[in-house]
Amino acid sequence: MKLTSVDISKTASASEIVFDALKKAIIEGELEIGTQLKQDEIARLFNTSRIPVREAISRLEQQGLVKSQRYKGAVVSGLSVEEAEEIFQFRMLLEPEVMRHAVPKMSASVLKQAQFYYEEFSKSRDPMEWGDLNRKFHSTLYDACALQYHLGAIDHAMDQIDRYLRAQLVLSDGIERANIEHNAILQACKDRDADLAAKLTYDHINGAKDSLLVHIAKA
Repeated sequence: MKLTSVDISKTASASEIVFDALKKAIIEGELEIGTQLKQDEIARLFNTSRIPVREAISRLEQQGLVKSQRYKGAVVSGLSVEEAEEIFQFRMLLEPEVMRHAVPKMSASVLKQAQFYYEEFSKSRDPMEWGDLNRKFHSTLYDACALQYHLGAIDHAMDQIDRYLRAQLVLSDGIERANIEHNAILQACKDRDADLAAKLTYDHINGAKDSLLVHIAKA
């Protein structure tokens, strides 16, 4: 199993550490769809008991990243084309509105931070970095809205779709197109044009959806 061994035998938040490590490995594709999560093996890797491992897996199941199968126990779950499309439709409803609320509240430091992530994404040649930088770019802009429930819902949706987006960026023309669209979104934010930023965000998600669904259908 592709997980880094960590000694957390004396750590009070063992369940949280196991959860974060498993979640990161699933989102980044280190644990592939269908991988069985063996509690004994994970407990040994983290030098802990099965209790925090079981708690961590239960939380992952609640987030849709893991599912229980008869005879196999907990395995990393995947998305059907229909499920992926539903998540994108949800994002297309929510994220443009979050952007609309965020633009008037964006400080110079927020725009500077978003510019940094945009530039890092543009010049990166490491596929392992693309997903993180893409998400940080969007999150930096969205966070200005201060609508915590909305932001939590977006994070949850992104957790479920993130591994597919990373693959889509690698296997299609996603990087070049994302650069162009990120630049347009960022400029609209700098111009304080909330309506345009919202529209560009909608188009950006819709374009990624169409490209990704083609990729999933071929998988």
